[in-house]
Amino acid sequence: MADRYLNLTGTAPGRFLAGRLGLPRPVPLRRWSLEHPRLDGPLLTLTAGSSALDGPLPDLGTRPVAAAERPAGVLLDATGVSDVAGLAQVHAALHPVVRGLADCGRVVVLGARPSADDHHQAAAQQALEGFVRSLGKEIGRGGTANLVRLTGPSPSAAGSTLRFLLSPRSAYVSGQVVELADAEPELPADPARPFTGRTAVVTGAARGIGAAVAEVLARDGARVVALDVPGAAGELARTAERLGATALPLDITTDDAAYRIASALPDGRLDVLVHNAGITRDRRLANMPADRWAPVLDVNLAAVLDTTDALLKTGTLCRGGRVVA
Repeated sequence: MADRYLNLTGTAPGRFLAGRLGLPRPVPLRRWSLEHPRLDGPLLTLTAGSSALDGPLPDLGTRPVAAAERPAGVLLDATGVSDVAGLAQVHAALHPVVRGLADCGRVVVLGARPSADDHHQAAAQQALEGFVRSLGKEIGRGGTANLVRLTGPSPSAAGSTLRFLLSPRSAYVSGQVVELADAEPELPADPARPFTGRTAVVTGAARGIGAAVAEVLARDGARVVALDVPGAAGELARTAERLGATALPLDITTDDAAYRIASALPDGRLDVLVHNAGITRDRRLANMPADRWAPVLDVNLAAVLDTTDALLKTGTLCRGGRVVA
């Protein structure tokens, strides 16, 4: 949405006109910055009925809500919801506070893994998905709602995920279900630069989303190898120089792509592989011949699978590494 419209609706006459004409009144999204790394307000922690957690929540770097304050975030523990009555407790907990949530607020619901032995519990926990997706559409004013599903009773593995979702970093993440493994996470020495000492490869990194992903990884401490097709080598070099990254002009569909990626790594190991490169052929299926369909599969799927398989087979993608596609 144009900034001029955003600025207009931020004025008293603009708000009046938007209200009379039924036009949207957007809220400026609060994005992460060094000056504003956390939510501009307190966190309200609630429980729907009883909790199934076996310990306290990890430190999230937030403060509790004081009297008469609007919460910037709400964290609802719904791990103990095991039937329809429990879902009524979810409503009872959130109904009084959602309307008072601050602009660009965050709602995170903690859920449990649906049980294979208790269909009442499974149905109730699965119902939280639809509830959170609907809530994410309803909140408005730049707010988000997400469900974090734990696979065990320990909340310790949820720390980094909750800190992300309850911060300005998650400005565009809403209506999502995040499944957590039941494992103790390896905590970074510096939470502000969690990728320090790690190496990341980002494909399609010359411009757009790929360049933005590479920038965030570099900002958070990673050594970045920025990859794009040779035809974009000039723009790729400028992006890499700006980020302090290594530029790798490479067609990801070539047979030796994985070997050349491994050769470009500073220490021969890879911690994060982001498959951002992709192409589109904007035609209807009925009008698209096979020779235009095949490259879409080659770049968007086959190259992703082949490159990942080769890097795994050679051990280049290290244990505990991450692949994002």
